[in-house]
Amino acid sequence: MSVRGSCHCGNVQITLPRQPDWVADCNCSLCRRTAWRVAYYPPDQVRISGETKAYIWGDRLIGIHHCPTCGCGTHWQTLGEDFGKMGINARLLDSYDEATIEVRKFDNAD
Repeated sequence: MSVRGSCHCGNVQITLPRQPDWVADCNCSLCRRTAWRVAYYPPDQVRISGETKAYIWGDRLIGIHHCPTCGCGTHWQTLGEDFGKMGINARLLDSYDEATIEVRKFDNAD
């Protein structure tokens, strides 16, 4: 059963094949500030519609996308090398409930 979500204003729509099995709680400088919980999916299983803008920084391997209207971070995707996954901001999913999903801590602060 597919899972849907959107940014706050609804301009960016996300469709995933299923609920995530777990989400990442990353403490890198960006995720810590934006409070993302990231769910990972193969890129060919994700459908994102609507305009997004990419923020690119650091090692320039991924673009962190957000809605240009409301500012919600929506997803990240690679800029070149295929990692076989992309990250979705799970907190945007309509059915996201942190009480029912495993949250794994990722230490990326260094």
